[in-house]
Parts: sequence; structure tokens; C-alpha cells
Amino acid sequence: MPKTYIHLVRHAQGYHNLSVENYQIPDPDLTPLGEEQCAKLRKNFPYHDNITYLVASPMRRTLRTCLLSFAPAIEKGKKVIALPELQEVSTAPCDIGTDAKVLAEQFKDEPVDFSLVKEGWNKKDRSSPWAPEVSKLEARAKAARVWLRDLASKAESDGDVHIVVTSHGGYIHFFTNDWDGMNPSKGTGWENTEYRSYEFADPSGQDPDATIRETSPSWRRRRGSEVPLTEQEQMELRSVEAERLQKELDEVDAAQKQKAV
Repeated sequence: MPKTYIHLVRHAQGYHNLSVENYQIPDPDLTPLGEEQCAKLRKNFPYHDNITYLVASPMRRTLRTCLLSFAPAIEKGKKVIALPELQEVSTAPCDIGTDAKVLAEQFKDEPVDFSLVKEGWNKKDRSSPWAPEVSKLEARAKAARVWLRDLASKAESDGDVHIVVTSHGGYIHFFTNDWDGMNPSKGTGWENTEYRSYEFADPSGQDPDATIRETSPSWRRRRGSEVPLTEQEQMELRSVEAERLQKELDEVDAAQKQKAV
């Protein structure tokens, strides 16, 4: 029975990664080093010939990372599908996407499908489904996994389906339900252009959460014979991130109230 593999990639270095001050840059692009990281990933990624679909967060750094790193698939006619559910978590300017029409204009000469990116996809106030609240983040992570599973079911090939997903360090932890390596000060346990491979835990496609798990070869490549975290350890790390996000939302609310005075 054919399998579906999700090769999950964190974007290359963006200008916001250079300093805390740069978090104020709206939707930053890649640095020259980030472009070099893409070239290295392009050289070392072992599944170029197997790629069925390319999917990315509609932010500039993730789109650029996908276009540059997976150029061999692009050259064979693959398009990058921009999926809003994959966007980054926080309300910092660097994590707020560009308006849909402007974004489409900026990438008009690139093979990117923006049909799923609607106006309002980059609004993150509390009333929005994109707000950085744990329940909403978990809901959109689930929605993304289900969407990817449905996408895989539409593949015309009779063989295994390989989907490259380019996203963000903070969001990836919600997408995978894996908090291993989570660093509150850094916001993620993933390095720029790091990739890990996953498969659906329930190959029958009946799991309503479309839960994914890292493949054994991917884990061994990264961690050798180390033992994965227990469920309790994962929950403890998740609670730290939930507390951090709640504090961020409270600070944003306080700033808005102060501005209104």
C-alpha cells in the first residue's frame, strides 16, 4: 500500500533572525546566508526525484526557501501551493504576512499558487482564527494536516506520495505535536533549513486529527539511538509555550488599551 511522506522544512535565515530588533521588520525576506542555506539544502536533500507536491506558508521567507531549495522539482513543472494554515505563530511584525493582493503581485513571476490565500489571512487579533491562542493554533495545525492528507489522496501516481512542507519554527511544534528541543528564548527547536520526515500515524486515513509521527530513518539521522521524550515531558514543554503565548497576547491587549486612552 502506498505511503504518504511529509518532509517538513523550517525556512532559511531571514533578516528577523539576525536580532531581536529585527522582529519589527514586516514579513522579512531571506538574508544572503539564508540563500546559501537553501543552496546547501538543495544539494543535500535526497528526495528531489520523489516530490509529488510543494506546499509552503504564504510568507516571503518560506516561499523563497521553497522556491530556492526545491528548484529541481520547480524545473520539472511543480508549483508551490501557498497554505495560510502554515503561517507563523506570533503577532510580531516579522510574523505578520503581506496582504494577499500585494503578495500575489510580488511573486507574479514565480510558480506559486495563491488560490487559498484570501484577504484577511494575515490578521491576528483575538477575534481572528489566526490569533496566537493555543486552541486556535492546534485547530489550524489539525486543519493543515487534514488538508495535506486530502491532497495526498488526489495524487495521480500509484506510488508513494512525497509532500514538501515549508513552514516556521514556532508553528512546526504545533503541527507535529512534538516539543523536543523547544527553547523559549529561541522559539523553536528547529534550525534554519532543517528538515525532518513524517508519515501519518493512521495509514487508513480514518484518524480525525490526521496525526503524524517522525519516520524512524529521519529520527536516526538526527538523533541516532536516543530515546524520544515521554508524553509527560512533551506536555510540560507545551505548557511552557502556551504560557509564553498567553503573555504575548496580554501584552498586545495592554498596548492597544494604552493607545486608545
